[in-house]
Amino acid sequence: MEVAMDGNEKSASGLVMHMGGCHCGAVRFQVLTSPDLLVFHCNCSICTKKQNHHFIVPSSQFTLLQGLENLTTYTFNTHTAKHTFCRTCGVQSFYTPRSNPDGYGVAPHCLDKGTVRSITVENFCGVKWEESMQNHKTIRNMSKPSPE
Repeated sequence: MEVAMDGNEKSASGLVMHMGGCHCGAVRFQVLTSPDLLVFHCNCSICTKKQNHHFIVPSSQFTLLQGLENLTTYTFNTHTAKHTFCRTCGVQSFYTPRSNPDGYGVAPHCLDKGTVRSITVENFCGVKWEESMQNHKTIRNMSKPSPE
């Protein structure tokens, strides 16, 4: 999806172009999504250790602007989730979640200031991942582009 916006403009669908990146600035990205974020707080082993809070977007709404060569990836268990992080500062700004391997989980605290209007946090029981995924009504479709 090609959208030329400066980060403060809204698209016709009400989406906002958020800019973000890691701590050292080597990794930069943009993500087109609502100014009102639904953020997941997961209690699985890795999310607990990293305090990984994230919102999910389709891959078509995410663009890595710089730093591909600075990213490294960690996987475990099913190796579906790709936990990418900056090899210089260690910050995980985004990753490929197991729940949505065709999209991105983006850390709201890695977004530049000024484009987020609100954040709603929803707990997700990653300790019982399979059961939680089966019971959650919308998470599987969060990486699917919404019809325009």
